[in-house]
Amino acid sequence: MKRFYNILILFSIFLTTPAWAWWGGGHDILTQAAVKALPEEMPEFFRSAEKMVAHCVYDPDISKERGTPHARQAEYGEHYVDIELFGEHPIPEGREAHIKLCAELGLAPRTVGTLPYALAEWTERLAVAFAEYRKWPDNPMIQNKCFLYAGFLSHYAQDMCQPLHLTIHFDGIVQEDGSKLHRGIHEKVDSAVEILKLDPTALAKAQQVEAVGDLMPAIIKQIKAGHGLVDSVYALAEDYQDLKNPSPALVDFTNDRARESVRWTASLYLTAWKLSEDIKLPGWLDRAQ
Repeated sequence: MKRFYNILILFSIFLTTPAWAWWGGGHDILTQAAVKALPEEMPEFFRSAEKMVAHCVYDPDISKERGTPHARQAEYGEHYVDIELFGEHPIPEGREAHIKLCAELGLAPRTVGTLPYALAEWTERLAVAFAEYRKWPDNPMIQNKCFLYAGFLSHYAQDMCQPLHLTIHFDGIVQEDGSKLHRGIHEKVDSAVEILKLDPTALAKAQQVEAVGDLMPAIIKQIKAGHGLVDSVYALAEDYQDLKNPSPALVDFTNDRARESVRWTASLYLTAWKLSEDIKLPGWLDRAQ
């Protein structure tokens, strides 16, 4: 069994391909829904900006283009985490601890993926921007910054709700001989929200949006829950071959993942807003000028 596990690691390293999340239109739908789902305690400027935040949600994927090699290298691993590669080690609770563990395991951080840390960091960046908004609510540049940061947060939060972004079996089940069963499924899953034309208003309806307590433990909990659905994705592998005539089971699964993406994204917006209450901005900062 240990030998088979090592083979899986080897092929996950050498057969890695670009991991695109929900198609751009899918991220757009999910982000509009997440903003629509927000409670009234969120500031009105943000609750009314679903199209602007959705505009920004495309940016993490755009910066992975080959024409921007440095941005691509930095961005690439932020969209996934293959938690099997940690073995029996718990998921590290910070980027530095992740880098250290990867060194101990002889793996590059990008090989394992850095999704949890990207999401935590952009949530906290949004919290800082919200803290600035609290102090200078009439500054439009601060508001625009909030939209951009929220777009990055949205992208990573939604990637986390696509189970194939959490496993070495991201585009087919890795076999002992290195082949992959159901190769090509990743793009099918990513496209489902867009092709099925899910409605943002419907996805936002009846959502229970609450701020999380401790940020990183909540992120790790979400990763484990999503990883637990990898088998459910592959159980629908044949259904994904015909998204134009989707089975009821595929529609239900896609709606479930979409609604969870919306709830999770909106909860992190609210978390950032709550965190901003206690952030002390440096005394030298004057955004009134």
